[in-house]
Amino acid sequence: MSEASFFTDMLQSITDRGRQLLFSGSRATQVAAKADLQTLCEMLLSSRGEASGMALAAEILDRWGALESEGAQAFLLMLHEKFGPDTTKLDQAIENYRADKSSAAIIALHQAAEPRRQELLRRLNHAPNGTAKLVRMRQQLLASKDQSAGYHALDADFTHLFGSWFNRGFLALRPIDWSTPAYILEKIIKYEAVHEIAGWEELRRRLAPADRRCFAFFHPRLADEPLVFVEVALTRSVPSAIGDVLDEGREQINADEATTAVFYSISNCQDGLRGISFGNFLIKQVVEDLRRDLPGLKNFVTLSPVPGFGRWLAKARASAADRFLSEAARETLMSLDDPNWPDNEKTATEVERVLLPLAARYFLVERTPEGRPVDPVARFHLGNGARLERLNFLGDRSAKAMQQAHGLMVNYLYKLDDIVANHEALAQRGEVIASPAVKSLLNQNDEGRSAGNGQQGSRPFAQIVNSTLGGGRK
Repeated sequence: MSEASFFTDMLQSITDRGRQLLFSGSRATQVAAKADLQTLCEMLLSSRGEASGMALAAEILDRWGALESEGAQAFLLMLHEKFGPDTTKLDQAIENYRADKSSAAIIALHQAAEPRRQELLRRLNHAPNGTAKLVRMRQQLLASKDQSAGYHALDADFTHLFGSWFNRGFLALRPIDWSTPAYILEKIIKYEAVHEIAGWEELRRRLAPADRRCFAFFHPRLADEPLVFVEVALTRSVPSAIGDVLDEGREQINADEATTAVFYSISNCQDGLRGISFGNFLIKQVVEDLRRDLPGLKNFVTLSPVPGFGRWLAKARASAADRFLSEAARETLMSLDDPNWPDNEKTATEVERVLLPLAARYFLVERTPEGRPVDPVARFHLGNGARLERLNFLGDRSAKAMQQAHGLMVNYLYKLDDIVANHEALAQRGEVIASPAVKSLLNQNDEGRSAGNGQQGSRPFAQIVNSTLGGGRK
């Protein structure tokens, strides 16, 4: 028996005994068995016994799990309205702090300011499978259409607690391969969020060959549920299209022949843990493991989607105020409205000429109101210290990628000696570190590209974009 299953069985045994004490006997039945959820939550907060506390936590979570959508929303509303801070204690703590700014006063203020629901959630977490149920509870919260202040306050409590419970120190990195138990492999198929896995045979092609790797983070309280996983291709060069990685007829190599590790899919598995970052730790740990096992690896790159580019470009095309988009460029981009435009070589060449400089602007210039890159995948990799290395025109022609980014894909380069400096450049100055090839695209315009004056603007676009790492559109 594994340590995790032994611990789970022990918790279940304690909980069962506690339930026998709480929910058997006439008096206990009147107090506990017939109490509503709010009363049970109050009882849990006042409980001092370990067995009775686990029993109450299990009872609350079982009743919550049986609620219909409307009742579940009412439960979340009750958590916000009835289990916030004790305002009387908080007011008194504020007055005490104003009079005496001692360490004791600060501690008392901190304790008074904490909403009671944080302690309630901690105690609910003691129930068997409590962690998994609370993750589902937050998933339900995130799916709510309610965007009130109460919604954000409750989510802040979940985020605060999950940030501690799912600390990197509790996570275990496991390799996923074709010998991994089927019930976990089924979840890899289910949770793959970037490049859909059509079935078992396709999964085998991603896991079984010698030049493929997959790693996932697990948490001891969610022992059989991956939190996040990454798929890795071991190659001799940096791919510019997802077909180079996933095509059935690709050339397979031995792992020790590879010079490049390509992270081509990173998938978060638990919607209830959205915003709790694991991927940055995952990539860094995987890089260390791969370097140790395969010292011939020199390059660590991604082949990443650009999920926000299509939406941003559509908004720019619809706005007459965006002067960076010339009339000639607007006319060329009308081709994007024809779903067959990539099949026409002349049209594709014209679109590429206009699209890539706009993509460079999207990454290097455009920002959110908070001053961060607008693309979510870019925020992740650039925030981790990667460099924006290459833009790959029509790197992914799947329906999803064509809708999200007109087929655009990106290589981010993880150069270990530069990760800290790149991260600080973005965090402190808002600067996106990019290769010369990407920067050169930003400075191009229609006149410079058509002048044929021997400068970089007259070079073929594929040559410019791929000059840093080699390779090209296929």
